[in-house]
Amino acid sequence: MYRQPLQAAIRTASRAASRAARGAAHGAAHGKAALQEAGSSGAAQHLKRQGAPCQRLHTTTQLCNVKETRQNTEEEVGVLTKLIEAMGFTGPLKYNKWKIKIAALRMYTCCVERINYDDFFEKCSLPDTLNSWFLVAQLHVWMCLVRMRQEGREGKYMCQFMVHSMWEDVEQRSKIMGIDAIQRKEGMRAMTEMFYAALFGYDEGILSDDSVLAAALWRNLFNSECEDPEQLELMVGYVRKQMQYVDSLDGDDLILTGEVKWRPLVEQNAQSILKVATPTYNDTGL
Repeated sequence: MYRQPLQAAIRTASRAASRAARGAAHGAAHGKAALQEAGSSGAAQHLKRQGAPCQRLHTTTQLCNVKETRQNTEEEVGVLTKLIEAMGFTGPLKYNKWKIKIAALRMYTCCVERINYDDFFEKCSLPDTLNSWFLVAQLHVWMCLVRMRQEGREGKYMCQFMVHSMWEDVEQRSKIMGIDAIQRKEGMRAMTEMFYAALFGYDEGILSDDSVLAAALWRNLFNSECEDPEQLELMVGYVRKQMQYVDSLDGDDLILTGEVKWRPLVEQNAQSILKVATPTYNDTGL
């Protein structure tokens, strides 16, 4: 006696489940077409109105095509990490922070030890002084900062330690030259203002055309005293080729080693450093 109601209930539930499955499939197919036409946000609302299951639907403001290359996005960090970094501490990094510090110190060393300053002083008519040394050094430090800012939180941490190492080096050099404490303090303040003004000008110049970059070099490197357009042309070409060269270096290698081999100030064919070596073939095509 109890089997007939039970079997009827099972048949009723089975038919209801079949109708629900067909309705869900129809709603999903209709929703997919609407998603392609109206975009993700509007499509999500359309699916809700059609009764399709969208609890697990991930909405985005931009549709991703499988044929397109996904762009690099800013690294997502948690609230605790943001709070730690806002308090001045360093959050968790991909690599050991001591290795990053050593690499940053080595990269700064490349900016001050692997540069032929005599060529800059001669070609740009700069006096052989501590200030001229600093102007040339900060130009190369800026190029490293631009490159390392592309490497996420590790690169930003490396930039901070590079700037810290630079100011310690400048202070030690001024002490060795016998500059007294009062003049040293005033000079450090002036150099600090000069450095951050140069960063802003160089950033604007590298993102603009050569005339804007030449104006930034004229203000910051030449102290607004250059009257030879060939010197400006030389430095604009130097900065462009160095930035292209540094951008071609592997980011992980820079974070772990900090090794940068700068291109010379004057070379015959600067574009050849970026040209990919192509294979040569004989007459038979082999």
